[in-house]
Amino acid sequence: MTRGLIALLCLGLLAACQNAGGLSANAAARNAPFAADRRGQGVDGLLVGHRLMEAGENELALRAYLRAAGEQGINADVLSALGSANLQLGRLGQAETLLRRALEMDPTFVPAMNNLGVVLMERGKAGEARLVFQQAYALDSGETDSIRENLRLAIARTENIDTPDAEMGYTGVITTQEPKKTDDFSLVRRDKGQFVLLSQL
Repeated sequence: MTRGLIALLCLGLLAACQNAGGLSANAAARNAPFAADRRGQGVDGLLVGHRLMEAGENELALRAYLRAAGEQGINADVLSALGSANLQLGRLGQAETLLRRALEMDPTFVPAMNNLGVVLMERGKAGEARLVFQQAYALDSGETDSIRENLRLAIARTENIDTPDAEMGYTGVITTQEPKKTDDFSLVRRDKGQFVLLSQL
C-alpha cells in the first residue's frame, strides 16, 4: 500500500512539473513548424549536381550525384555523372571505373562512351580512346559536333598529325563552368535526352 501511495505521489509531481512553465495548446500550435507537404517533389539530385558542376563546385556536385544514386538507384545516367565529377576532381581511375560500369548497364549510352574516351586520353590510352570515340560517333550518327571533334583530335593524336595548339580543343557536353587546360577534351552529359555543350575541359 505504501509503495502504491509513493508511486501515485511521484506521478502527481511529474505531471505538475510538466505543466509548470509549459506553453498552452494554442501557443504550442502557433509555434509549431510547418508540416512537410507530402505531395511535393524534391529537386532531382542529378539536376542539382549538373548545376553545381556548371558552377565549378565539383565536390558538392559529387555529393548531389551520390544522393541521386540513393534516390533513383544506380543507373547509367548516375554512373556517368559520377564519372564526370570524378574526372573533374582529377580522380581518373575512379572516373574510368564508373564510366565503364555505366556502359556495362547501357552499352549504347553515348555520353558515358564519350566521357570514357576523354578519361582514356587523359590517362595516355589514345588508341583505346580513339576506338571509344568512333563508337560514340557512330551511335550518335555524327549529330553532335563535340563528339566529332573529339574523334578528330584523337585520330590526330594517334597518327601523330601536327595540329596547331589552338585546335587541340576536344569538345563535348560536360557539367562544368570554366575551361580547364588539360588536353582540351570535353565531356558529354544527357539532360532529358538532349546533349548540351557546356564547356571544354
